[in-house]
Amino acid sequence: MPSPKNIVILISGSGSNMAAIVQAAQQQDWQRESGARVAAVISNRPGAAGLQLAQSLGVATQVLDHRGFETREDFDAALMQEIDRHQPALVVLAGFMRILTPGLVHHYAGRMVNIHPSLLPAFTGLNTHQRAIDAGCVEAGCTVHQVTAELDHGPILAQAAVPVLPGDTADTLAARVLVQEHRLYPQAVCDWLKGQP
Repeated sequence: MPSPKNIVILISGSGSNMAAIVQAAQQQDWQRESGARVAAVISNRPGAAGLQLAQSLGVATQVLDHRGFETREDFDAALMQEIDRHQPALVVLAGFMRILTPGLVHHYAGRMVNIHPSLLPAFTGLNTHQRAIDAGCVEAGCTVHQVTAELDHGPILAQAAVPVLPGDTADTLAARVLVQEHRLYPQAVCDWLKGQP
């Protein structure tokens, strides 16, 4: 019996992308299809709404509060220990609002993914929707990519485009992009898992 492909999801907030992945895994029976399951959801914020959401979906949760650590390196070392307890095939960043240290990124090289709310390589970093509107883009969207040491620059796994409409605000555009994120991210994770031995 091959060992399960455990997925560990990291969140900081509401966890809507995490929930989309967990629900897809359950509804599409990833366990039977590719031996994959969401083993744990870990948050760096004790009050993250996504923790309760994960629990309601039957997923084990954990909190590792970054404020309890003196340095970014200390927090990431502790985080790696917690993640590795689940022997993950894949680590999924789903609204995890921390800049990761090179050591952590290297440790999970090739098996850590993130979703970014722009059509990379355009608009890395923050305020992506307003920047797309300000630049006069006719399209915005989201990108699932592998995580590398350079922020928002890893190999692209999947993208979804959304038209920028006349009169769009950052909020209205963000809401339409989020709908696509909830569709794209579970599919990209599922495709990645199917490609693993």
